Amino acid sequence: MTNPRVRKIADRIQVIVAEMLERRIKDPRLGFVTITDVRLTGDSQNATIFYTVLGEEEERASSAAALESAKGVLRAEVGKQLGVRQVPSLAFELDMIPDSARHLDEVLAKAREADAATAAAREGARPAGEADPYKKPREAALDAGADDEDIDE
Repeated sequence: MTNPRVRKIADRIQVIVAEMLERRIKDPRLGFVTITDVRLTGDSQNATIFYTVLGEEEERASSAAALESAKGVLRAEVGKQLGVRQVPSLAFELDMIPDSARHLDEVLAKAREADAATAAAREGARPAGEADPYKKPREAALDAGADDEDIDE
């Protein structure tokens, strides 16, 4: 959707569908639905409407069925308000981004807890050997009884 006209139509479709769901569609199966995005093909023939539903899997399934049954009414209203020659067909798709974001937040929280546990364990830790376990080459030669002249060669 690089075309600005297509983006404007998609934004308008989002507003129209959201208003229709709020005011005119009175299906009892329809839960608390939020229209998150509308993607329109370049030729404006097909519109994919992404939505989220507050609640469990049962509410999602019943809301999906309600949206499918109201698709014709919604498309007629979109055509009437847009005033375009060819009204795009509507397809509803459950938006999984909020679930993915929630899962990602949980994983990040676990990682923070693991980092905090590691930092707490490291707090009073000391090295197992000497403070500096690496011997310098010059010190190694002096420890063996060699003179400074032997080291330079």
